[in-house]
Amino acid sequence: MSGDEKQGAHGGGGAAKGGRAAQLKHTGLRHGWTTGACATAATTAAYTALLTGEFPDPVTITLPKGQTPAFALAAEELTGDSAMAGIVKDAGDDPDVTHGALVRATVRLLPAGSGVVFRAGPGVGTITRPGLPLPVGEPAVNPVPRQMMRDHVAEVAARHGGTGDVEITVSVDHGEEIARSTWNPRLGILGGLSILGTTGIVVPYSCSAWIDSIRRGVDVARAAGRTHVAGCTGSTSERTVVAEYALPEDALLDMGDFAGAVLKYVRRHPVERLTICGGFAKLSKLAAGHLDLHSARSQVDKGFLADLARRGGADEALAAEVAGANTGLAALQLCAAAGVPLGDLVAETARDEALAVLRGAPVAVDVICIDRAGTVVGRSTVR
Repeated sequence: MSGDEKQGAHGGGGAAKGGRAAQLKHTGLRHGWTTGACATAATTAAYTALLTGEFPDPVTITLPKGQTPAFALAAEELTGDSAMAGIVKDAGDDPDVTHGALVRATVRLLPAGSGVVFRAGPGVGTITRPGLPLPVGEPAVNPVPRQMMRDHVAEVAARHGGTGDVEITVSVDHGEEIARSTWNPRLGILGGLSILGTTGIVVPYSCSAWIDSIRRGVDVARAAGRTHVAGCTGSTSERTVVAEYALPEDALLDMGDFAGAVLKYVRRHPVERLTICGGFAKLSKLAAGHLDLHSARSQVDKGFLADLARRGGADEALAAEVAGANTGLAALQLCAAAGVPLGDLVAETARDEALAVLRGAPVAVDVICIDRAGTVVGRSTVR
């Protein structure tokens, strides 16, 4: 049994009556762990072994929201100035293509002052095109997992007298083969998988269970007398709306990819105001008329973004660049550099699409688009 399985759900969390925590509990589905959490656990175990000669098993880490799951080691090796530890990823009840994959971290000591250096091992991709949250040439280990690993390296160094100067090579057994079932090849992430995750937790998305949990979230908010609720695509957008509007937990709906489910239920059970907040790329899909924002069922339409850019003053050369951009983020960056407010245009158009689904229900709507860091990159007025 892996450390993931021993831990159970998600290593803690509140028993709130409403909001995201209650929605997660309501689904009855078992949570899992991201590749980023697994890589962090493997790194922590490997670096500890380098400094002490012993691998902690299970190894406990702290996730960004404070949960402390423990992971059993599936592989370990200590040789001279490097150590390797491996964790089997448990995605819980989510149909994740990386479920069961062995995520390894090999940690090698570096001279003092070198810092933490990341490398892509077998099965982990390398960035080859712009428009992603990492520069071209970097291993596809996303920013939050990198920070998690840096933080844990620093903690282990402080505890056991290390300098914290290490090279971390992350690999995934059979990762290149698994990556063929993902969007990585199309995005120019070549050679394997990305190491992902902003919370460390994989939220299981059974469509029927999640949509039912959205409905219960609306019911709880209305019963509590909330007049303003927010549909959020994830934890980063949730933090953004709390910072913007100081909404209480029971006014937060974990919309995920199911924008249509929120809008249709609020149409039948109105609240005075609905804020929709999410990543720019996801909300560009809502702006284009998609109500299911999952990458397997809708894609970012760069031609549509090019048309919006023209509306915002882009010339034909810029519109052509937007249409040919690698990602929605790349299109946004091109427009930002030219002073074209593509983020606001997407937010305004997404708001209008939401109002169309609401069919005249007495609900005022606004939309906020954010980037991966949670920075607001577009917003609509309330209408």
